[in-house]
Amino acid sequence: MLNQHKILRVLQLISYLEQSPSKTILHLAELLDSTERTVYRYFDLIRECGFDLKRDGHNRYFIVDERSNGIRFTDEEATFLKELVLTNGKNNKLKDSILTKIYLGSELTMVASHLVNAKNSKVIERLALSIGNQEQVYLKKYQSINSGTISDRLVEPFGFTDDYTTVMAYEISSKKNKTFHIDRIAYVDFAGKPFKNSKKFVKQIPDVFGFSYSGEIYPVQLELDLKQVLLLKEQYPSTAPFIHYNQRKNSYELKVQVNDLKPIERFMRGMEEN
Repeated sequence: MLNQHKILRVLQLISYLEQSPSKTILHLAELLDSTERTVYRYFDLIRECGFDLKRDGHNRYFIVDERSNGIRFTDEEATFLKELVLTNGKNNKLKDSILTKIYLGSELTMVASHLVNAKNSKVIERLALSIGNQEQVYLKKYQSINSGTISDRLVEPFGFTDDYTTVMAYEISSKKNKTFHIDRIAYVDFAGKPFKNSKKFVKQIPDVFGFSYSGEIYPVQLELDLKQVLLLKEQYPSTAPFIHYNQRKNSYELKVQVNDLKPIERFMRGMEEN
């Protein structure tokens, strides 16, 4: 997570890069009272957040200010749109992409958390292009909970799950259909190779705990007290429709089919330890 000092510097850098004329690395380092190496690191973050960072023929950098193009919102309109998105789409991964466009189309101050989360919108955009163009991509620095590793994955993506939380893709190395969490993808690189495994694509719809089908389905039926229900809904909101109150027993029941038992086993162990 970015600290407040770094967020301020990145926002300042974006502001400088949007102003004419374009600027050298040395000039930007002086403006930020920082080092050239740090400016380059900020450049990586700016690109990941979806800003169109350019370099001219004299090695000077600038950002194309999208606020000069397209629709412009008044502050009142932008504030209303922002509140609408945050209220009705707070769990949708496209939220930050829309918010970024609202900020770029108005004079509203960009919230730092949206700047950081806008990385996801760039990932989704590139994956959508990959799907449309039938082109393989690398999921760079993908963080896997199962293997506990960070690695690049060469895949053929073919669809998104609800709320754009994960992408369904065929992984070349394992020769398996998998789902990959958008949050855990650092960025997406195009491989320049066409799809070769389209006939093997099988949709991998995650269960209520976010795990994909791997060949077996497990029925879960548990009796829960109110505390367990509240914590389960808080940690795994998708379980809510499968929890029902049993008036006769004065308790709650979870009845659902899952693709992996590990999450519910971990949850119940944690409840016992507490």
